[in-house]
Amino acid sequence: MSQPLAERLRPHTLDDYIGQRHLVGEGAVLRRMIDAGRISSFILWGPPGVGKTTLAQIIANRLETPFYTLSAVTSGVKDVRDVIEKAQKGRFFNEASPILFIDEIHRFSKSQQDSLLGAVERGIVTLIGATTENPSFEVIRPLLSRCQLYVLKPLEKDDLLQLLQRAITTDVVLKERKITLQETGAMLRYSGGDARKLLNILELVVEAETADEVVITDKMVEERLQQNPLAYDKDGEMHYDIISAFIKSIRGSDPDAALYWMARMIEGGEDPQFIARRLVISASEDIGLANPNALLLANAAFDTVMKIGWPEGRIALAEAAVYLATSPKSNSAYLGIDAALQTVRETGNLPVPLHLRNAPTQLMKSLGYSDGYKYPHDYPGHFTEQQYLPDALVSQRFWHGQHSPAEEKLYERMVNYWGERYKQ
Repeated sequence: MSQPLAERLRPHTLDDYIGQRHLVGEGAVLRRMIDAGRISSFILWGPPGVGKTTLAQIIANRLETPFYTLSAVTSGVKDVRDVIEKAQKGRFFNEASPILFIDEIHRFSKSQQDSLLGAVERGIVTLIGATTENPSFEVIRPLLSRCQLYVLKPLEKDDLLQLLQRAITTDVVLKERKITLQETGAMLRYSGGDARKLLNILELVVEAETADEVVITDKMVEERLQQNPLAYDKDGEMHYDIISAFIKSIRGSDPDAALYWMARMIEGGEDPQFIARRLVISASEDIGLANPNALLLANAAFDTVMKIGWPEGRIALAEAAVYLATSPKSNSAYLGIDAALQTVRETGNLPVPLHLRNAPTQLMKSLGYSDGYKYPHDYPGHFTEQQYLPDALVSQRFWHGQHSPAEEKLYERMVNYWGERYKQ
C-alpha cells in the first residue's frame, strides 16, 4: 500500500519547506541557527499541519546529528530515560548534542517533563518539542525557561496554493493524472491552514474520480466531503477559525453567537480545557478592569470543568461565556502591560531608585538603600506621593483608564492621588 500523499510530499530540505518564513526564511532566527550548525533547545507551538515535525526532521538531517523521537501519547518516564542514556553513550567528544524530538509535548506529565530537565540543562540532548497548546499552560516552567519558543502560523493562502501545485506536478502518483485546479476555494476553506488536511482532501477528491483527467471544482470538493465526513479531522475542523469567532463574539458582546460557536466546538469534540482556557484569557484581555469579577467566574468555570468533567461542565462554560459576553469591556490592562514591555525593551535595565531598594545589611544601609522611603500606611488614606519609577521614566504612563463605571472609579482615585500626572 502506498504512503499517503502528505507523507510522500514531506520536504527534506529548507528550500522545499513551505511557510513559516518568519522562522526559516533568509536571515530569520531559526535559519541562522541551522546555517551556523548549532541549535539550542526550543519548542515549536502552532496548529496541526503547519510543519512542526517536518521542520524538526529537516534540522536533524541538516546538522547530521542523531535524531530520537518520542510521542507524548505513548511514552513514559522510562522511555525518556532510555533515550537520554542512548544519547549519552552514543555521543562523541565535541560533537553536537543529539536531538530529542517530542511530539505533543503538552501531553507529557510533570514527572515526564522533570525527567528531561537534567539532560537538557547539561546539553546531553537538544530538545525540540512540538505542541498545539499554549506551552505556558502545559510545559513546566523550569523546562520552558531552558527552551526558546517559536510560534508557527497557519499556512497562508499563497502557501497552500503552492503546495497544491507541487502536489499535482511532482507527486509520483498525481503527476500521472491530468489534474486541473479550476477552483480551490472549498479546499482552502476546509483545510483551515492545515497542509496535511489540504493534501488529504486533494487525495480523496482525485481518488474518487475514475478518469485520468480531473477538473477540481468547489462543488466537487463539497460533495466528496459530505459523502466522506471523516475525510478531514473532526477534532481539528476549522479549529482556529471557530475559536477566533468564539472570542470575537464575546469581545463584541454577542452572547448568542458566543454560545453558538461554543456549541460548534463541543460538537466537534474540542477539549473542554481548551475552551476554558480561552475564557480565562478573554476575561483578562477583553473584559479586564471593567468587570474584575469576569476573571473570577472564568477561573471558577475552569475549576468546575476540571472537577466534574463532561457533559455537565458545558453548563459552567456556557455560564461564563454569557457572563463575559454581556459584561462591559476594557483592554486597558492588556494595553498597559504591552506598553510597559515595549519600554523595557527600549530602555533596558534601568536602576531601581535607592529609596525603593531593600536594605537587609548594614552595608546596604550605608550606601543609601531604602533611605527616604515613605511607608504609605503611615499616611492619611494610606497614600503619600513619592517616586516609584526609575529616574529616566519618572513621568511615564502605561495604564490609561477606559470609560466603564468600574474603571472610572479607579481612574478618579489615581487623579486624586497623583493629580496632573494622571490628567495628561
